[in-house]
Amino acid sequence: MHEYFYLIIVILLFILAASDLMVGVSNDAVNFLNSAVGSKVASFKTILVVAAVGIFIGATFSSGMMEVARKGIFNPQFFQFSDVMVIFLAVMITDIILLDAFNTFGFPTSTTVSIVFELLGAAVVVALLKMGHSDQGLSALPSYINTASALGIISGILSSVVVAFIAGAIIQYLSRLIFTFNYTRRLKWFGGIWSGAALTLITHFLIFKGIKGASFASEAFINWVSSNTPLLLLGAFVFWSIVMQLLYTVFKINILRIIVLAGTFSLAMAFAGNDLVNFIGVPIAGFESYKVWAASGTAPEALSMSSLGEAVRTDTFLLLIAGIIMVLTLWFSKKARTVTETQVALSRQSEGLENFSPNILARGIVRTMRHGGNLAKTLVPRSWLDKLESSFEPNGEQDSADQPAFDLVRAAVNLTVASALIAFATSMKLPLSTTYVTFMVAMGASLADRAWGLDSAVYRVAGVLNVIAGWFITAFVAFTVSGICAWLIYTFEMWGVIGLVALMIFLVFRSSVLHRRREKSREELQSFEQEADTIAPALMVSDTSRKVAELLHDVTQTYNAALTGLLDEDRSQIQASVQGYEALKARVDTLRKKMFKAIKRLEGTGTGAGRLYLLVYDLEQDIAQSTGLIVESCRNHIENSHKPVKQEQAENLRAVMNAVESYLNHVAQRMEAADFEDVVQLKAEKKAIFDLLENQLSAQIQGIKDEGYGRRNSMLMFSLKLETKDIVAVAHRFVKLYHRLQSSRMEKEIRLVSAPE
Repeated sequence: MHEYFYLIIVILLFILAASDLMVGVSNDAVNFLNSAVGSKVASFKTILVVAAVGIFIGATFSSGMMEVARKGIFNPQFFQFSDVMVIFLAVMITDIILLDAFNTFGFPTSTTVSIVFELLGAAVVVALLKMGHSDQGLSALPSYINTASALGIISGILSSVVVAFIAGAIIQYLSRLIFTFNYTRRLKWFGGIWSGAALTLITHFLIFKGIKGASFASEAFINWVSSNTPLLLLGAFVFWSIVMQLLYTVFKINILRIIVLAGTFSLAMAFAGNDLVNFIGVPIAGFESYKVWAASGTAPEALSMSSLGEAVRTDTFLLLIAGIIMVLTLWFSKKARTVTETQVALSRQSEGLENFSPNILARGIVRTMRHGGNLAKTLVPRSWLDKLESSFEPNGEQDSADQPAFDLVRAAVNLTVASALIAFATSMKLPLSTTYVTFMVAMGASLADRAWGLDSAVYRVAGVLNVIAGWFITAFVAFTVSGICAWLIYTFEMWGVIGLVALMIFLVFRSSVLHRRREKSREELQSFEQEADTIAPALMVSDTSRKVAELLHDVTQTYNAALTGLLDEDRSQIQASVQGYEALKARVDTLRKKMFKAIKRLEGTGTGAGRLYLLVYDLEQDIAQSTGLIVESCRNHIENSHKPVKQEQAENLRAVMNAVESYLNHVAQRMEAADFEDVVQLKAEKKAIFDLLENQLSAQIQGIKDEGYGRRNSMLMFSLKLETKDIVAVAHRFVKLYHRLQSSRMEKEIRLVSAPE
């Protein structure tokens, strides 16, 4: 029985390894794609090819890193075979769930931090369970955990955040001073040396240092490289400087493109060399443990896993298979592009749609930095400031639709600094967080490059803070969830495994559905934002009319769900109305985000069509707000288990609901058909609803005087009927607005502040 159970676990570990490679690469693709994608150095397919080659080669350099999974976090000699298999399986299940969740929401997080804290959480829980069974005290726990190594890894990861940010900021600032935004003028003087230094750094850390972890390199070759490193570095610098200068001077090739593509290759290679352990290190350790146990003939509860403490070089064939899976994921994963776009948006030089909302901390940081900058300016001579400012003047192409998020100078700095730091850590066998380093280098470079202007700084800082907060959440969730999974597997064995795998599949499937919905909305908005063609006023009129019709249908469904849930005391209907209101808010928010670009793209010099867009947004915001107040009133009444509404009130509400539904559908039909010639009938319907509401409000007031209706009941009825009146009034204002348009009196009749009803 034990043989089959652990064989199933080993097979499951390798299946999970393939899955983990997919979700892990989807998250970490941002690390090596963001600079090339953000600078538009080449077509997206070309960038993917370069990165794919780097990943495939880098996978063979990761053999030395595999020891982290075996002995970097816990001391294997204190655990038996049955214990480590529980730890490894818990870690893999947790890693897939956690990384997939971050991918869905486009948050770059650290696969290194996740695997470290998952190993730590599972090992601690299993150690506690073992100690409980053997009557050991808590003082014995440190002997189970490789405390020194774990603390060294964690401190190294955290310190890398500061080092990466400072290094990115300083090098980018100096690079911009040298090249300015019109960098082509300076390349003929400094391009060769600067490019030679950048490519030498890449060569040094990826080849001369990274070769130590290669599974195919012999000891003699590694020793020769180590002993001749200074001479090789000098040769590399001279070689690259001469080659780059000749390419620019003689062949007129933009050498910055070469650096960015080389940096993309090197960073992808460094990523595979450093982070591959995060995805397959645990399954390989599990497989090696299974082979030792199968050959021992010992019971799984009796076999000590001290063998995991020995140095073992991983089979190159397994590394290459992992590399192939990573390449395929990079090519086909849509979630990888979502995470990449988050970092590019935070780094872009120009203004645009912001993905994050400001918070108190972000506002405080921006205000403090602004005051500090103003103080610093008073201490520096004006002539110096003018000279510095001239290097940071944009080239005037920031509003172009095809303008990259940032230029090739910043992209080259991002890649060179990040790949050097990561590859150095790899050579020292430190599982540095690739995500932390690349993200903080990019953010430091963005700050130094003045990409965070006063109109965008608070949003960008808020985004950085949100991402960093997500990193701390990663550590906490990884430790906790992995520990819970380990307890379930340790306690319930096969039933625990089945339950956790089923839960994992369900969560991954659900997140995929959610991601598709988010992507559909985001792609529509992004497509509109990037569109450069002008919009004819007639097209805007027809498009907004159709969107208003869709909005009114959504309002009707949400309104009916809220009142039905209230009258039937049906919590499912209330929940449906809440979801409907969230969709309404998202629709209005999308219109708000489109408004600036839509007005800017309008044909002609008149303001009438622009006023139309603004008024439509204002009215949609009003009707959504009234709908939300109705939903909230109904939800609170049901959730707080207040008394049901009285029979006559229920009948009155149903009459109102039917009348409002009929009216809103009628207005929506007119909007879809663009038919606003005869609005007399619609006006009569509106008046009939108003009269109905007035009569019911009067009856409610009389009921209060007769002490038939209580406070909560009356406030609920007043809220529902007054907000219903507002919904009907706003719907009629849509009709009046388009009726005036159809009467060709837009410039005279449409005003930003509409006349009262």
